[in-house]
Amino acid sequence: MTVGRWGALDAARGLAVLAMVAFHLTWDLGHFGYIAASIPWSAPVKAFGHAIAFSFLFIAGVSLALAHRNGVQWRAFWRRFAIVAGAAGLVSVGTYIVFPSAFVFFGILHCIAAASLLAVGFLFLPWPAALVAGVLFFAAPHVLAAPAFNSSWLQWLGLSTTEPYTQDWRPFFPWAGAMILGVGAGRLIVRRLYGEKAGGDEGKPVETSVEAGLPPAWLARQAPTPLAARKEKAWLAYAGRNSLLIYLVHQPMLFAVFTGLVMIAPPQEPASSFVAECVRSCREEGAEQGFCHDACVCTAEEATRSQALVGVTDDAERGKRLREIAGKCIAAQK
Repeated sequence: MTVGRWGALDAARGLAVLAMVAFHLTWDLGHFGYIAASIPWSAPVKAFGHAIAFSFLFIAGVSLALAHRNGVQWRAFWRRFAIVAGAAGLVSVGTYIVFPSAFVFFGILHCIAAASLLAVGFLFLPWPAALVAGVLFFAAPHVLAAPAFNSSWLQWLGLSTTEPYTQDWRPFFPWAGAMILGVGAGRLIVRRLYGEKAGGDEGKPVETSVEAGLPPAWLARQAPTPLAARKEKAWLAYAGRNSLLIYLVHQPMLFAVFTGLVMIAPPQEPASSFVAECVRSCREEGAEQGFCHDACVCTAEEATRSQALVGVTDDAERGKRLREIAGKCIAAQK
C-alpha cells in the first residue's frame, strides 16, 4: 500500500514553523538591542514559546502514529531518528560556537529524537495508555524534582531543582509527554478513520489516497475548498514538509542579518535603564551613591562612544567588556 502525507497535518506543522520564526525574531530583536531585552523573557512571550514547542512535539507524535498505522516500519523510523538526532547535534555545535556559555544541549530537536524512542513503544499499546502516560510526564517535574538530578549529566531529564543557562531548554520531563499525547491522539484518529483493524493490528489495510493519506470514503464527504484557501493551505503544507530545514537555517540567517544591521544602524542603548541597574548593583556592593552614579554614567557613555558592544552576541563577552570599561572609569575617579 502507498502511504501518502496528510495535508492538514503538514499545514498545521507549517503554521507552527511560522510561529517559531516569529518567536525567534522577537528574541533576536531583544538580543541585539532593538527592543527591550526583557520582552523576550516576559511571561506572554515565554508562554508563546511553550505553546510552539508543545505543538511541534504533539504533531510529531500524531505523525508517528499515522506513519506507522499499519505496523512500525523500522527502517523508516531509524532513518528519521538519525536525521533528527543529527540535526540536534548541529544545533549543539552551532550554538556552542556562538554561545559557548549557554549552548543548546537539550532543545526541541534533542527532545523529539529522545522522545521518539519511547513514544514508538506506545504504538503497540491501546491509545488511552499514551494519553495517561503523557499526562504523567507533565506531572512528573512537580512530583519527582530533587537536588539529586542537579548534576550536569542528569539535567536533560528535567527533574532538577535548578534550570541550566541555555538558549533552548526542552527537557525530557515534561516535554516528551507532548509527543506521547500526540501518539495517543494519532492512534485515536486511526481508530476512528480506519476502524478496529488499523494502527498495527492484524487485518487487511484500507486503501488510501496518495495525496492525503485518507480513506476515499472520508474524502468523498469533504466539501470543496475555495481556491484561495487551497493555495494558503498548500503554502503552509510546503513549510510543514520542510520544517526541519527551515528550523536549521532560519536562525543563522536572522543572526547574519542582525549582525550586519548593528554595524550599519546600531540600536541606541537605553542609557537611563542601564545606569539605574548599574547603580543598584554598585550600591549592593557597599559603594556610595555618588561614586556609583558617576562610574555608571561614565561606563554607559564610554560604551556608546567606543561602540565596544557593537556586534557582540555572547552575554558573557558583553559583560566582560562592560567590566573592563567600568574598571577604567573607576580608576579615573580615584
